[in-house]
Amino acid sequence: MLIAMLGLFLASSLLPGVSIEGTGTFILAAILLGVVNAIVRPIAFVLTLPLTIVTLGLFLLVLNAAMFGLVAAFLDNFAVAGFWSALFGAVIVSITSTISSWYIGPDGRYEVFVIRRD
Repeated sequence: MLIAMLGLFLASSLLPGVSIEGTGTFILAAILLGVVNAIVRPIAFVLTLPLTIVTLGLFLLVLNAAMFGLVAAFLDNFAVAGFWSALFGAVIVSITSTISSWYIGPDGRYEVFVIRRD
């Protein structure tokens, strides 16, 4: 949840079309983004699988933007100006999650790699 909040904070501060006001909204948006990605996104993915295959996976960006926009539609203090703002916001949240997952292991702890030269 903290990583999603960081991604949402970066998206709202870097993109002029994404506006999130209040700490509570960040917390609710992060929780709702997790729920939407766990429940709605797999259903939407299966329904749009032929289109995703035809576009060689590029439609997944549109699907991520739709999930980002869906979360914004549920919350009053979370506004997204349009499709491109939702797309770039979803990309920023995804990049933040990817970079964070490099440093956090599967058990939720930080991993430290040591290269030994004996």
